[in-house]
Amino acid sequence: MTKSLNTFDDPGFVDAYADQVPRFVPAYRDIHRMAAVLIDEHAPPDARVLVLGAGGGLETKALASAHPGWTFDAVDPAAAMLDLAVATLGATGSRVRMHRGYVDDAPPGPFDAATSLLTLHFVARDERRRTVAEVRRRLAPGAPFVVAHLSFPQRNDAERELWMRRHFANLVASGVDHADAEKACTAVAAEVSALTPEQDRGSLQQAGFSDVTEFFSAFTFRGWVGYA
Repeated sequence: MTKSLNTFDDPGFVDAYADQVPRFVPAYRDIHRMAAVLIDEHAPPDARVLVLGAGGGLETKALASAHPGWTFDAVDPAAAMLDLAVATLGATGSRVRMHRGYVDDAPPGPFDAATSLLTLHFVARDERRRTVAEVRRRLAPGAPFVVAHLSFPQRNDAERELWMRRHFANLVASGVDHADAEKACTAVAAEVSALTPEQDRGSLQQAGFSDVTEFFSAFTFRGWVGYA
């Protein structure tokens, strides 16, 4: 999704979130499944997982349902989205501790894994570097960090425009109304700090993550896993 942070406290947006987000993000639920697979490669059966940008609860529920022994600390700045997460999680919510805020409001860990899905593109480049470093500081040695967000080639204005046209066309093809697709693309230009894939990989490496590997690529979205 590509909304301003204030939007995530809007009741209308929150009510429609679960139905809307799969149309805005290619393979949305598949990303959750792949994240679980990547975490499971290294995490113990009783893993403690940090979920950064956890509002809505869909990601956390998918991970919790796949691995009944995992517990979670879920962090998000929007109170309304955390309320939605509680409702979404249902009984699995007994394994989730909610924290309103940003990475600095997360417990110190150590965590066995962390995720940040569809979140880091809302964070300015300098703050993103700090955020990623703070996640790493909270991870046990070798723990995986799985990220996915807007990231696409932007060597010049023409290339950026090409990818934004593709983003718009894919939204419409997914059933998003033309007007809503236009609003989404306008929000990317005005409110989203989308980096290039090379810059995204570099931000993880600069924070000290090793073996950074791209596991997902779909139009304007990319996903990586790196290890603390």
